[in-house]
Amino acid sequence: MPRRVEFTKAGAPNTIRVAEMAMPEPGEGEVRVKVAFAGINFADLLMRLGFYQPRPPYPFTPGYEVSGTIDAVGDKHTGFTKGQRVVAAMPTGGQSSHVVVNKNRVLHLPDEIELDAAAAMPVTYLTAHHMLHHLGHMKSDDSVLIHGGAGGVGTAALQLCQWAGVSNVWATASGSKAKIIQSYGGRAIDRHSEDFVEIIKKETNGEGVDHILDPIGGEHLTRSLSALKEGGRLYTFGMSAVAPTSKRSMLRSFLAWRKTPAFDPLRLMTRNRGVFGVHMGTWKDEAVMQSQLHHILEGVMSGALTPVIDSVFDVENVAEAHQHLHDAKNIGKVLLRF
Repeated sequence: MPRRVEFTKAGAPNTIRVAEMAMPEPGEGEVRVKVAFAGINFADLLMRLGFYQPRPPYPFTPGYEVSGTIDAVGDKHTGFTKGQRVVAAMPTGGQSSHVVVNKNRVLHLPDEIELDAAAAMPVTYLTAHHMLHHLGHMKSDDSVLIHGGAGGVGTAALQLCQWAGVSNVWATASGSKAKIIQSYGGRAIDRHSEDFVEIIKKETNGEGVDHILDPIGGEHLTRSLSALKEGGRLYTFGMSAVAPTSKRSMLRSFLAWRKTPAFDPLRLMTRNRGVFGVHMGTWKDEAVMQSQLHHILEGVMSGALTPVIDSVFDVENVAEAHQHLHDAKNIGKVLLRF
């Protein structure tokens, strides 16, 4: 019987259930994918908590990316056939055993790419690529600071920088995760014991960096902005500061959310700095998305990009997977297996 993950209400991981569902049928221009793996992203956690917008009314099924095989097509003009291995970027609802998706969001997978690696590609690499290349037009002599450098987007961004020949790269993470950052040519900054603003200013002769990727949010964004170079870009794409952990209560999370800065456009103008908000789940230009996915696929095929998979949880253990992410135990991507 087909089944899916459901967020039943705003709250902790114990509000998640796995429920049976009717088999979805593809329409014109759509295909149905029998899902092997679905990605979990921090955005899913924030949607479950009620912080992230837009989100469907509860109960709903999260999930922005899947890999698997085509098992039905809506019409003969989709360009896909039953049995093909594919990866898909979903607008939502990906954490299901079967999904229906527009053909423009689906890519055929070469035999060399395993299905688990494929499911680790769309959100993390798309988000990092979109920030650094599509919005940032990153050049080889640019400098980059990546917060959460050991996470899914962080490891993807480090690899994209390395692929582009960017050598001035710093990344923050727990001290225990420094090796993964260093393995991709980054300078690791311990987020618990070191001041990233002080280090960046010192090591750039007071100039700051060209690009900063910040998935933390809250007052952390203000500090990131202070480490930005003239003409630099700050990308905000998450709010991990507002997510409770085993050591952070909901009250502390709410207070962190209240400290999110309201950016003053006049101040941004006078300091010649920019702030981008990035959410690939709401990005509507599918031609741009598909072009970026093709470029990422080229990188994987060439060996320049290698998806980092931290762990794979059976769908029945989805609540455990969420807690794993809440507690920042992962290095790289967390997947669900159907």
